[in-house]
Amino acid sequence: MKLLYENDLIYGRLLDVSQDYLVERYRKAMIGFGLKPTALDQFHVDMTGFSPEIANEMDDQNYLDPLGVNRRFVIVSPEQEHLPVVHTQFSNTGELMHRFFRANERALRAVTIKDALYGEIDDPIARVEDIEDILSIEEVQFDVKSADELLDKANELRTLADRLEVNEHAWRDDALIDRMVELAAKTGDIRHNKLVPDHLVFDQGSFWANHFGGIFIFKDERTTTVICDSKAPGFRRSRPWQVSYIDIDDYKNIFQFLTSSDRLQRPNDKWALKSGFFDHRAEMAVRDILAEKQAYPSFNSLADPAIKSWLRDNRKLVRKDGRFDIYQDAAERIDDVGKLATHELNAESWLRVSRGNPMHDETWLVNRLLSRLNPYDFVSRFVFDKQGFYEAYQNYNDEFKQVVVDVLKNSYLKDKAAWRQRYYQTEGTSGYA
Repeated sequence: MKLLYENDLIYGRLLDVSQDYLVERYRKAMIGFGLKPTALDQFHVDMTGFSPEIANEMDDQNYLDPLGVNRRFVIVSPEQEHLPVVHTQFSNTGELMHRFFRANERALRAVTIKDALYGEIDDPIARVEDIEDILSIEEVQFDVKSADELLDKANELRTLADRLEVNEHAWRDDALIDRMVELAAKTGDIRHNKLVPDHLVFDQGSFWANHFGGIFIFKDERTTTVICDSKAPGFRRSRPWQVSYIDIDDYKNIFQFLTSSDRLQRPNDKWALKSGFFDHRAEMAVRDILAEKQAYPSFNSLADPAIKSWLRDNRKLVRKDGRFDIYQDAAERIDDVGKLATHELNAESWLRVSRGNPMHDETWLVNRLLSRLNPYDFVSRFVFDKQGFYEAYQNYNDEFKQVVVDVLKNSYLKDKAAWRQRYYQTEGTSGYA
């Protein structure tokens, strides 16, 4: 993973924690979790407070996620809201953290001036043993504490202040007044500085979980659809009256589900051709074929003369693989009539040429699923399914690792938002329809 780190493809854009007071607050949060506090004087954290340096120090990448549920978090600065989540078992951890930050912005900014917040995103389960455990997560509650007990002190001060208002004799209690003065010196005026987050419960929605090889949960008004390996414990046995199950290799039913629920956008001349999506996917397929042959020529696009020559010389091999031809044939057909008819492609091919519907709230989740079904497109997988990308990357040989890094640097990293907008229209509502 060293090559990824050196090229800002892993653990990038993290918050530097080097100020003594922030380091000490983080250590107190670790003690609050029952962990040995870090001996490091400087480290970096993501949105949830996960630190790759501390994970390496502890030799435990799951120190904030010990059982894969009830994710822990440490907030030392409100600026963490704008950071990525680099280690998680659930696709919506970042979304839940965003919602928590936004709903409690005033309190978080006030508290982190003097203290750090820590706690758990509390699920109704202690561990995941089968699909039923995943399905039971319908909402989560943030269990929040503070490293220097500022929240407890603010709550105590609020209670004492309420006592003054309702008990006319409380003003004569010198001990009570002294305690209020002592607390106020630490909390400030809680009448004007809101310190206690009060929006703590959030619905779960649709999500992906990194259990049983990866499980997708799509929630609609009356039904829930589970897509995962059919060997996962509880498959088709948990809540069969309420839940539809689709095996991750059942392309026909995956395609039908995504299409019928308006989660999938089929290609047309308005975006598939103008965006260059087919060209990108065809290039990824060719790079995968070359990697299987342990050939790693340097090229920027399929228009490079050397690659065009290679494609001609290896036409039989490319045709047998089939992926390159899918994109070429689809592009020609759409260029002629503007779209593809349903009968022109099988379900697997439709899932190769389509993308998540940009107008659907779950477009990122759908694109994560599609990137898992088309792992040869390692750029899209890096964008939508980083966990899957990192797992696959570790199995690449050194030559292909360098190819992957070079392609990511010369494409996605140049302008991330523009790349996502061009191919997937995930930024705003403008662009290709």
